[in-house]
Amino acid sequence: MTPARGSQNRPAQLSSVDPQEVAKFAAMAEAWWDPDGKFRPLHQLNPLRLRFIRDRVCKHLGRDPLASRPLEGLRLLDIGCGGGLLCEPLTRLGARVTGIDAAGENIAVAGHHAAEAGLEIDYRHVLAEDLAQAGESFDVVLNMEVVEHVAAPGAFLKTCAALAAPGGSSIIATLNRTPKSYLLAIVGAEYVLRWLPRGTHDWNKFLRPSELAAHLRGTGLEIEAMTGAGYNPLDGRWRLTQDLDVNYMVFAVKT
Repeated sequence: MTPARGSQNRPAQLSSVDPQEVAKFAAMAEAWWDPDGKFRPLHQLNPLRLRFIRDRVCKHLGRDPLASRPLEGLRLLDIGCGGGLLCEPLTRLGARVTGIDAAGENIAVAGHHAAEAGLEIDYRHVLAEDLAQAGESFDVVLNMEVVEHVAAPGAFLKTCAALAAPGGSSIIATLNRTPKSYLLAIVGAEYVLRWLPRGTHDWNKFLRPSELAAHLRGTGLEIEAMTGAGYNPLDGRWRLTQDLDVNYMVFAVKT
């Protein structure tokens, strides 16, 4: 197995990439698989993200989400895969996963961890734009906690939409730009509780649901579901909620 296929390729200089954001996460690459480290919030959020992905994709395709490998045979792309926190469990659910990231350090960590786990995952150090230019398409395209870190969200989302095959789906997770999200995701998470390093997020880059929907118009993606994700500090778990004020996820289908 080649753990980090394409990891030596240098991504093209394209408009959606924010070099400062790439450098920020590259500097934290070694911490990806530490459940108590800098990416602890993602480790805590991961079970909810996985259930949302599995259940929505299975409902769309008429599959049993409780089957042992409910995503069997589906070609799935994780854009901005980081260290592979979603790629590995989705591979175990049967998907043929490709994980891409603009930071080569992330791809190296992801590939090494997958090799140790004996998992075949196609990791590449490329951009979404590179895959779109090559004419690639996928049954499921993930864009999880990424769009708030790019320089041109409209262009980036258009590219992500182009990568979804007809009848395929796209799943987006991001943060809303509200006073509540500033209080919880910036002040609370980065300064008070210190769950994340200071400067991880730029509140001005958060997208309101209406803005996200506007970016998706004309891309061929139709939103079928939009739900909030809320954290309960009493039990340390995340749950789906109707409150979209902070974290929210979108499921859209390519017509």
